[in-house]
Amino acid sequence: MDNAPIIRFLDNSTPPHITTLILLAGMSAMMMNIFLPALPEMADHFETSYAVMQLSVPLYLMFSAVVQLFVGPISDNLGRRVVMQWALALFLVATLGCLLAPNATVFLIFRIGQAVAATAMVLSRAIIRDMYSHAQSASMLGYVTTGMAVMPMISPAVGGALAHLFGWKATIWAMFVVGVGTFLLVNRDLGETARASQKSILGQFREYPELLTSRRFWGYALSSAFCTGTFFAYLGGVPFVGSEIFGMDPFWLGLVIGIPALGYMAGNFFTGMYAARIGINRMVLAGCVTAALASMVSLTIFALGLGTPVTFFGMMIFIGLGNGFCIPNATAGLLSVRPHLAGTASGLGGAIMIGGGAALATVAGLLLTPQTGAYPLLWLMLLTAIAGVVSILLVIRRERILGLR
Repeated sequence: MDNAPIIRFLDNSTPPHITTLILLAGMSAMMMNIFLPALPEMADHFETSYAVMQLSVPLYLMFSAVVQLFVGPISDNLGRRVVMQWALALFLVATLGCLLAPNATVFLIFRIGQAVAATAMVLSRAIIRDMYSHAQSASMLGYVTTGMAVMPMISPAVGGALAHLFGWKATIWAMFVVGVGTFLLVNRDLGETARASQKSILGQFREYPELLTSRRFWGYALSSAFCTGTFFAYLGGVPFVGSEIFGMDPFWLGLVIGIPALGYMAGNFFTGMYAARIGINRMVLAGCVTAALASMVSLTIFALGLGTPVTFFGMMIFIGLGNGFCIPNATAGLLSVRPHLAGTASGLGGAIMIGGGAALATVAGLLLTPQTGAYPLLWLMLLTAIAGVVSILLVIRRERILGLR
């Protein structure tokens, strides 16, 4: 659509309001980490080790990537509204399962079921592409992904307070309450935006090769995955760097670990204001270059023996800023490669980003030792950001030489 659609809030005969899409994206991000401060208490409750309970994070990420592979094609076929409703209903069932779990194994099984919440992130992006043009969608995605930045920053603090006051189950109940509220909002406000597909669901999955053989899709998907990878690598390594290298106690580390989200919010806001004017390719390039420069400066500071918590976490703000420039614009680009496959592209692109990010977080954790210091993390972040720069430059070069493909 070239013109803005007519939207009435809480009227499901029209497309959803931007507020609803922001809340959907934020809800999906919130479910990833709100209960993290309660993990030690949960380990004690289930009489298991912290390492076992910590599996609730990588398992959730892993199955979120799987969910994203399937939910896109299914929503292209059945529609965004009904798929979102079923996903939220299944999420609520899985959350109740977590609350009633008799042991850690059952808890982890239902925690995997909660990964269906990734549907909210996938479909909020696909709906934007349903509603807006190529350039406009980048701006709107900038506002939507702001919700994905705010929630991971504040939800651990909220979860920690709830766990401290009422016990670990309060964090799960918070998930359930948010899930119910989101379900009711979707029923009232989310009108259908997808064009009816004439293909079966199996036929929709057969469309994957059309995306997988598109170099532009891979360029946007990889630039987003690599730029985001700098942040995921940071998440995998920052607990070690903060506690073992800087000697920070858990309280202060918990306060500063979300600092990149400040830059991410600023980058998303800038995208929302100026992406249509500047162009998505230049915005993606600016994001990847910003992340690379921030990693390079931080690495140089450490090499000069000047690394401190202030310099380390201060530069991470620019990592977040680069992600805020890159992610919404690269997402708009990959959704526009084949507009009739917006849901499929959103799911596949998200799976590539989350799956690659989970792998980088794992690698960062494995590389760091007291002997290596922060260097492996900073090198990993720098090389990943450079790979993002290369990916988007290949897209720009191909468009200049051959035009859109």
